Amino acid sequence: MKWFLCLIAAGLYLCLQTCVHAEPRLSRSVIEKAVIEAKATVDSAYEYSRRVSIDRVRRNVVSPADILRTLKQPVGPTRSAVRAADYMDNAIKLIKRSLEKRQKRSINATDLISEEDLQVIADLTGCSSRHRVPSCKTTPNLDYFRTAASVCNNRKNTRWGSANTPFTRWLPAEYQDKISLPKGWDPNRKIGKHLLPLVREVSNQILRTANSDVESDPLYTHLVTIFGQWTDHDLTFTPHSPVIRSFSNGIDCERSCERTEPCFPIEIPEQDPRLDRDLEGCIPFFRSAAACGSGNTGHFFGASNVRQQMNSLTAFIDVGQVYGAEDIKARFLRNLTSDMGLLRVNTEYTDNGRELLPFTDMYSNMCATRARITNDFNVEEVPCFVAGDERSNENIALTSLHTLFMREHNRLAGALAELNPHWDGERLYQEARKIMGGYFQVITFRDYLLHIVGPDVIANQLSTYPGYDENVDPSISNVFATAAYRFAHLMVQPFIFRLNEHYREHQEFPSPLLHEAFFAPWRIIFEGGLDPIIRGLVGRRAKLNTQDHMMPDEIRERLFEFSSALALDLASLNMQRGRDHGLPGYNKWRKFCGLSQPRNRKQLSKVLKNDKLARSLLKLYGKPYNIDVWLGGVAEPFVRGGRVGPLFACLIATQFQKIRQGDRLWWENKGVFTEAQRESLRETSLARIICDNTGITEVPEQPFQYQHRGTGYTKCRDIPAFDLSPWRENSP
Repeated sequence: MKWFLCLIAAGLYLCLQTCVHAEPRLSRSVIEKAVIEAKATVDSAYEYSRRVSIDRVRRNVVSPADILRTLKQPVGPTRSAVRAADYMDNAIKLIKRSLEKRQKRSINATDLISEEDLQVIADLTGCSSRHRVPSCKTTPNLDYFRTAASVCNNRKNTRWGSANTPFTRWLPAEYQDKISLPKGWDPNRKIGKHLLPLVREVSNQILRTANSDVESDPLYTHLVTIFGQWTDHDLTFTPHSPVIRSFSNGIDCERSCERTEPCFPIEIPEQDPRLDRDLEGCIPFFRSAAACGSGNTGHFFGASNVRQQMNSLTAFIDVGQVYGAEDIKARFLRNLTSDMGLLRVNTEYTDNGRELLPFTDMYSNMCATRARITNDFNVEEVPCFVAGDERSNENIALTSLHTLFMREHNRLAGALAELNPHWDGERLYQEARKIMGGYFQVITFRDYLLHIVGPDVIANQLSTYPGYDENVDPSISNVFATAAYRFAHLMVQPFIFRLNEHYREHQEFPSPLLHEAFFAPWRIIFEGGLDPIIRGLVGRRAKLNTQDHMMPDEIRERLFEFSSALALDLASLNMQRGRDHGLPGYNKWRKFCGLSQPRNRKQLSKVLKNDKLARSLLKLYGKPYNIDVWLGGVAEPFVRGGRVGPLFACLIATQFQKIRQGDRLWWENKGVFTEAQRESLRETSLARIICDNTGITEVPEQPFQYQHRGTGYTKCRDIPAFDLSPWRENSP
């Protein structure tokens, strides 16, 4: 009898399961209604945000939060992808609320939404196209040249490493609700019996460094710092949703401390002097946009329902910050008035006859606003420059690298035209672009990474090229973009140095504080051009990250400070972003890298080689497991010969290992370049690029390594030119 009752119960259970999952529970009209309402809500929020942003720029009342949001604005195909994700997320939330009312209880919406329903929602919102496998059959020259967005680099997995795809996860995400809410969203919820500390409190207690206390690096130049930012802008860009107010209740994220999507404000702790300046008691923070089909969408698209963030750039070292990471932008940056394969340049100004970046055609832009609110009546308003990456105006040192390498492309295109008069503009452009990609693959691996991860890690993971492996996914990992590759924030000097031809402080154009060099293209146009800034990068030292003096207040207290408005804190932003992205804590990543996982103060003191710092961290976090991975990584003592600790050395090397091995068009891969061309690329010299594109006449031959003026500097005439002869092709 008992057996018979069990059989009946099992049958009823199977029947119930079949009834629940056999057919979609939602009619097409219900889905369409929800999608229409979601689109109206999202479009209204986007339009409101655009209107408010333009109005603030015109009235010169932009805030530092406006600046950060502008930097993170999705554009072009990225904006379409973010909008589609917002459509789908809001449509599912509307359906969930409707089902909750019907069921009169709180439920997981996806329990009653079938895969077929989700597919319809995805089709109607545009999310489906984000997961459609692109065809590579109609794309020309895939064996020789990259596509702008790097689709079809891998012939088997055509989206691997391409733009506008989710970051990859090396460890599962950790969210408060297991799906999408960041740890700390509910500040009263404990993790492992401890409350997470406020990120601003951690910043105040651990990272505070007065500008006057900054220590300079004895070995490396400030170019190492800015080149780190330059390479990051080739590999990672995490867009925000463009909205400035909550979808659910209309709250303006900049005027409230309420946590409501996409607002995740940074609370200011008691006794913080910022409380006297900010009545709301928080620093505005906008969550990163979710990738289409992630978070609250069941197991759609063959993935879990955990929220993922999107990388709008390609994962390859392809100099996308010069050329753009999508076709429309790439075409916009080209000079199509001639058939010479050139990039566009500024038509209003030059730098002592040398090219400058073109101006943006936006009517209202942050750079003109920045000029207006300096209260310097001698400053002439000019628009922002435009380049392959939207962040090119972030500071004048970064802008200078953008300008330098735009000039190098045009120099190469001109030289190739002389070698091969029969080449048309498209061939000249693609060949120059391909050489530029080779340049930076060589410079990054041969010169730059050695100074960051040290010779031991290079020998173990990044020495001899192992060849292309189509089974290696080169996509950028979330932990690399959100934590490990933000190590150079601790190497930023409080000044952007400007030096004269004798490598001394420029008398006419002295070095501005960093916060005075944000969004300031006029400083390049009217204050001496590129040469003083490039000399400052190679002739002055980077900041040294020490456990006593981590982040200077120039970026911890004055980030994007344009006026009296409350500035941002880069340290707090980094930790809040890690929580926003669901990054596991410090110990999980130490385990991932095969490193010890400290369990108590004694063990943490041993790892950090600093008992005082270990005590301070545990007082805030309770136990090492809870330490934000970015903070734990930058707190570690350096590996031998490097500028990061063992954890970040592991994560950075692992990422670059995948980037190289998973790139079909890597410069060393057979058939990408000829053997003679590879020999030329092996001799690539960053010093020579500087000499060829500026008025500078002497530089250190190794510009990343600090040298005293004199014996450590080489005349440009003594630095060999790049040999382009292997690119000579007989006329057909």
